[in-house]
Amino acid sequence: MTAIDDRPVPALAGLINLLELEITGGCQLTCTHCLAESSPQGTHGTMTLDNWRTVINDAAALDIATIQLIGGEPTLYPHWTELVDLALRLGRKVEVYSNLFHVRPQWWDVFTREGVSLGTSYYSDRPEEHDEITQRKGGYHRTRANIAEAVRRGIPLRAGIVHVNEGQRVAEARAELVSLGVKRIGTDRVRAVGRAATTIPSVTELCGRCGDGRAAVLPDGSLSLCVLSRFMPCANVREKRLAEIFSSPEWKAAVDSIPRPRLGACGPDDSDACDPSNNACEPTDDQGVETWTGNNTPPSSPTR
Repeated sequence: MTAIDDRPVPALAGLINLLELEITGGCQLTCTHCLAESSPQGTHGTMTLDNWRTVINDAAALDIATIQLIGGEPTLYPHWTELVDLALRLGRKVEVYSNLFHVRPQWWDVFTREGVSLGTSYYSDRPEEHDEITQRKGGYHRTRANIAEAVRRGIPLRAGIVHVNEGQRVAEARAELVSLGVKRIGTDRVRAVGRAATTIPSVTELCGRCGDGRAAVLPDGSLSLCVLSRFMPCANVREKRLAEIFSSPEWKAAVDSIPRPRLGACGPDDSDACDPSNNACEPTDDQGVETWTGNNTPPSSPTR
């Protein structure tokens, strides 16, 4: 690991406000569109626990507000609660983006800690359609039950719905989430990355704001503009520190290579951007439910 000054870098502090940490490629599901191509055969990659600790410490030094744990299924990583503890001790917010397929009883205590929130994916109000997409029978009922439990416990929760198949009951899935009490619901079309890619991934498949206040670290230590732009890594955090990467020509060139949303629009035609907080077009429906389209963030994309 390259040694640099650990103190905050004034020119970089606040440049990134969300850091996605893809801590594992393992998952109980094998979603047909998964950007990370996660599965039960997936591994935790080459990043060690100390590597992840260094990244979180560096993120705090750069005043990155939110750390997201994503996968794969992040709760399959054996040290995920330690990473939550560290981020909270350093004054960061944490989102755990989980499929909510399985929640151990003791994990609810983690999810209810101040500063922790949950993100999850949902696909249909029909069990067979949801399970067809996730490739795991019974997944609909388990995820639905855990969403309801999270709402009951008052855990901040957002859900993303990805339109994967023709005729998919996206509107009905959203209505069901509303009925369960979910207040933050986003939708997106499937992006041609990972299992959904039929050709080499292209920047045209991105939302247009990759690297704009966000970055992602993958299980091998690669740092990219977000988890969707994994096909264009800028550097590796096992070799360089975050401050060094974010101030590098390689990072700037990667950010500059992303086609930006057109001026005056809410975002790309099918997406009102990765960060609704940057978007004046973000609506609230008559039930008080916050809703947006696109990559459904902060803090992550639902294209999983």
